[in-house]
Amino acid sequence: MPRLLDVSTDVRAEIGDEEADRLLAGDNAPGSYDCTSCRTPGDSQQERTSTVLFVGDETAVLAFAHANCLPSQVVQVAEDQLQGAVQSITGGGQDATVPAQSGGVPDAAPSQAVLGVTSGLVLIGDTTHPALVVEPTGPIARPGTTTGGDDFLPLLIEQGFLSVPDLSAPPAALNGWSVLLAMGQLHAILQPGTGGAAQVAWWQAHQPLLVTEGWRAAANKTQTVLVFAASAGSIGRQPREDLMRQALDKAAANGRLVAAAMPLAGT
Repeated sequence: MPRLLDVSTDVRAEIGDEEADRLLAGDNAPGSYDCTSCRTPGDSQQERTSTVLFVGDETAVLAFAHANCLPSQVVQVAEDQLQGAVQSITGGGQDATVPAQSGGVPDAAPSQAVLGVTSGLVLIGDTTHPALVVEPTGPIARPGTTTGGDDFLPLLIEQGFLSVPDLSAPPAALNGWSVLLAMGQLHAILQPGTGGAAQVAWWQAHQPLLVTEGWRAAANKTQTVLVFAASAGSIGRQPREDLMRQALDKAAANGRLVAAAMPLAGT
């Protein structure tokens, strides 16, 4: 029986057209499954279901998720993490939770800076918010320019981020963007695709970043993550959340901080 499966172009390229067609026809796809994101039951015969392919160095695991939890995609995972996650994907394992530090991908601009991403809890008013702080290791030039300079914050403002004069209130929501968390790990910050296409990764971890249990619990509660972005050299790698907050306050006061609130994709 045909399934209500979403198979992205990237997933199809990895598994091949023949296997993708068999999945869509229902030959190799389960009717019922446990969502790899929210861990609750799903039924590919009754509701839209995403195929999520976790790929390691030698191993690939095809999992299924509610389409409203995760889009169909290929997720790169370190081989040792994937081996340990097989039980979790099939419902038999536990997630490890330790403090996340930093990770990033080379920026496409000529500067070749790297985006560092750090997770932490930020207190705004009386509410603790899960947050990500994005800071490049060097100036980010506007693509196509050769004059240098740092256009990181202006480029983000053009995408809908707002300048943050202080941290007295949470930033506004940014439509079309989201933070991808899968199997208790941070995978990517997603932005809208061009021409109404599916979301694409604005930032993607070299390997999934672990987040603390407290951060994950706060994110699951609010279903929203605050994403702060600062100019290079504004924040640094702070060892404690109180020091990170002080650095954010200073960057905001100096006009070197932008932010947006994004929905959480996954758990």
